[in-house]
Amino acid sequence: MTQLNQSLALHPTQLFPQLDPQLIAAALQQPALPSAFIGQDRARSALEFAIGMDMPGYNLYVMGEQALGRSTLVHDILQQAASEKATPDEWCYLNNFDDERVPSTCRLLAGEGRKLVKKLEALIDELMDTFPAAFDNPGYQRKKKAIHRTFDKRYEEAIDRVESKALEKQVVLYEENGAVSFSPIIDGKPLDDQEFSKLTEEQRQYFYGLVSELETILNEELLELPRWKRELSESLRGLCKDTIEQAIKPMLKQLEHDYNAELGVLKYLRDMRTPLIKAVLELLPDESDGEKNEEPISREFFIEEFVPNVLVHYESMSGAPIVFEANPSYGNLFGRVEYNSSSGSLYTNYRMIRPGALHRANGGYLILDADRLLSQPALWDALKLALKAGEVVIDTLSEHAVTNSTIITPKAIPLNVKVVLLGSRDLYYLVQDLDDEFNELFRVLADFEHYLPYQAETVSDMTQQIQVQMRQMHIAQLSACGLQQLLLFSFRQAEHQSKLSARFADVLELVREACYFAQQQQAEELTAEHVKQSLAGKQYRTGRISEAFLEDIQEGQILIDTDGAAVGKINGLTVLEIGDTAFGTPARISATVFAGSSGVVDIEREVELGKAIHSKGVLLLTGYLGSKYARDFPLTLSANIAMEQSYGHIDGDSASLAEVCALISAITEVPILQSLAVTGSINQYGQVQAIGGVNEKIEGFFRLCQSRGLTGQQGVIIPASNQINLVLRHEVVEAVATGQFHIYAVRTVDEALELLTAQLAGERNARGQYPKKSVNAKARARLALLAELVNGSAEE
Repeated sequence: MTQLNQSLALHPTQLFPQLDPQLIAAALQQPALPSAFIGQDRARSALEFAIGMDMPGYNLYVMGEQALGRSTLVHDILQQAASEKATPDEWCYLNNFDDERVPSTCRLLAGEGRKLVKKLEALIDELMDTFPAAFDNPGYQRKKKAIHRTFDKRYEEAIDRVESKALEKQVVLYEENGAVSFSPIIDGKPLDDQEFSKLTEEQRQYFYGLVSELETILNEELLELPRWKRELSESLRGLCKDTIEQAIKPMLKQLEHDYNAELGVLKYLRDMRTPLIKAVLELLPDESDGEKNEEPISREFFIEEFVPNVLVHYESMSGAPIVFEANPSYGNLFGRVEYNSSSGSLYTNYRMIRPGALHRANGGYLILDADRLLSQPALWDALKLALKAGEVVIDTLSEHAVTNSTIITPKAIPLNVKVVLLGSRDLYYLVQDLDDEFNELFRVLADFEHYLPYQAETVSDMTQQIQVQMRQMHIAQLSACGLQQLLLFSFRQAEHQSKLSARFADVLELVREACYFAQQQQAEELTAEHVKQSLAGKQYRTGRISEAFLEDIQEGQILIDTDGAAVGKINGLTVLEIGDTAFGTPARISATVFAGSSGVVDIEREVELGKAIHSKGVLLLTGYLGSKYARDFPLTLSANIAMEQSYGHIDGDSASLAEVCALISAITEVPILQSLAVTGSINQYGQVQAIGGVNEKIEGFFRLCQSRGLTGQQGVIIPASNQINLVLRHEVVEAVATGQFHIYAVRTVDEALELLTAQLAGERNARGQYPKKSVNAKARARLALLAELVNGSAEE
């Protein structure tokens, strides 16, 4: 290895985080405590501020990706705050006896809803027991008989008067089953029909005349009979009503006494008196005459008409509610009115009003998924209106706008709720730009970090939660090497040597899978070997595509060289993301240069496979070549750059370092070592900049070299600023330690060129010239020649 290679090569200890054994030992020795939430001090402060600001508009948007612990931290803080708050009042809908289409509302103290419902149901049960038995009361029967006697007396007096006149005319009056008939008397004996038919025609006509005259008299005497019957019915109805009222009065009086301090309930009890008496009068039989089959129907009717519909029941001193609505549709959020069908028509009443999440969270906290909520513009507008107006309204017209249905319009209920939206970063800024009301209603932002600081407190908290998860999986002990391996996984997730990933859910998932392997081996201690087995198992389950790429390269279907040298060809490094799997794979980048003036052409861009950031990286090459080599002559050349055997879209500028090195190789015809692969982006001054996915890229090229056999000459060139992102697998670190594989960190294009060409790049002297036979000198001379060929000499 040359002196330059030695200065740029990374030591094995620089390839992964250096863990402090004392810190790990201290974390394992901590006593078992309730697991605390790890990190996120900034988000925690915002949550506590939003909850403490009990003012309109201070709702909360929780920003961050999935698995960062957003829901856990929000629930933990809300539960603490909710336990300290007073239990909210209950709201119920009542039958509006003046207009049943507009049910009225009533506020009750927490826990009073069930009591009121039970008392009113007990009242109805008492009514069912009291009636019709109340009509068997001797006083009622006596008054009823007196009313009937009055009617009978009038009727009998009228009949007596008609009968007297009939006897005067030798005609007898018969009354049977309410029907009145007449029969003539001859020789003091009434005639039957047979005897009457034996009379002469003259006698019969005479008696027909008398009967007709008597019937006229009868009709005149009974002219008031309908009025008498009406008065009889009214008197009987009045008697029933008085009887019912006298029976109900003590029942309601006791309820009114119980709720004399609740004005809303007291008003309802007084309003229901008249409708209740009317319902008893119309539905319940007034005699014990075997009509008990109607009792269940009657009871259900009374329940539906008079028992309140309590939307949400609370237990006294239970604190404020916390509601998470996973599916925020209109009905789930604002409530809905259910309908029943009868004879092709829909009908409903106040008892069929169902609460939504806003009703259940009223007086407390409502958690919503911002992506699901904001995907429904009408729902978002309705929620904003509810928060601004401070009331929740159930819109029944939009759901059942049909002609053959009963429509009710429940009154609005006052709303006092703190809304917490869980959403992504991009969504937050998008809504902030598009909706002017958003900042007015959601004044507080809780921003969740992607990283956790590597310090004693963080490691201790992580260890506590890992051990809690292990106990659930029935694994007793966590070894120091096992914890170390889990921490390395978290470092790897964060792609940083001094920061842990905030996606602690991924660590817990790995713990569960490692515990599975420990159980398979009947081990009571979780070790690094179990964690490695879990990682290897997941790699195997999801590694089919990466293995297929490697097989294609080994079979020669994808052309990648790992030894020798070639002009204008270089091994670039890419990361492929397919689903939840990401892996690195090398890709050949080639460049050709010839006389012309078309400049540097990006073939990927020309065929619309290169996206914006990749095209930007290629366009920077022209700026670098011009500032580096063509300060005193026009940069005139034609060059093509392509990523070979690439058939999909390419994005990112991490190939720009490899592209400029391949381009300079093509210009100078200096071959590039194929045993090295390159990743990194550059600026116009040739400085190498950091890129993403550096671990996957290194390991992708390492796997290829390992499959072909490590020669000790192979390696990867990365930006020096990416050294802190290295968290490489053990086999890569071991190969570097034994000198079979190398990782170089460069800061400039010249350093990369010297590694790739094994020649001096050369630095410009005071006269602006490069050392002879240096790569830069060759590049400048070739570009000057191309400019002269294309543009002609100055003398010409």
